[in-house]
Amino acid sequence: ADKAAWTMAMASTPAMICSSRGMLSACGLIGKASACVRTGTRNAKMETLGSPAHRSCTRAFSTAKGGEYDLAVVGGGIVGLATAREILARNPGLRLAVLEKESEVGFHQTGHNSGVIHAGIYYPPGSLKAKLCVEGLDLTYKYCDEHKIPYKKCGKLIVAVNDSELDGLEALYKRGVANGVKDMTFMSREEFTKIEPHCKGVRAIFSPHTGIVDWGLVARHYAQDVAAAGGSV
Repeated sequence: ADKAAWTMAMASTPAMICSSRGMLSACGLIGKASACVRTGTRNAKMETLGSPAHRSCTRAFSTAKGGEYDLAVVGGGIVGLATAREILARNPGLRLAVLEKESEVGFHQTGHNSGVIHAGIYYPPGSLKAKLCVEGLDLTYKYCDEHKIPYKKCGKLIVAVNDSELDGLEALYKRGVANGVKDMTFMSREEFTKIEPHCKGVRAIFSPHTGIVDWGLVARHYAQDVAAAGGSV
């Protein structure tokens, strides 16, 4: 997920990396990241990166002194935090700040949705979204294991409820195969009702590696990673 977020965010302006907090799935209640410095006033001055004045990017923080930064990432959702984390991993020593208007990271879309870890079935084959979603699934589970973040690899059934939906379901299955989604199966009613007895339909795709996680918690861990690498949030 962090690799996908980094790639999407790099398409932004070089003056500052701006993140939309709604580009990745997220769920869960919001807590406080112990390593996260929460913002106070809004007197940030931004200059174009590379200009003579670019080091004057400053902001006053509620729990830290203001300072000069080489780069500001705007938005403390999961995309902004993942972007900041990756930038610091590639550029140790860079003076980087993540700017967030709320009192906590992941306060909006990152912390308010269904929390799905997608397998990569839906995106067009050959697209960057498909590639990054398939790779990001494995990276997400690896990161969660390394940081002891709980998740559930519950799997997902995509069901055609009647014969008129079979063509669309088959097209989705072929798309998933083309994208390299692992271990998908095309199931009969008898097969998928063994997984979910209350499900009604004629055929189904089963994606066993689709899961759920608290993306708000993942974001708070990203904030801790940023702080540990010398960044400010």
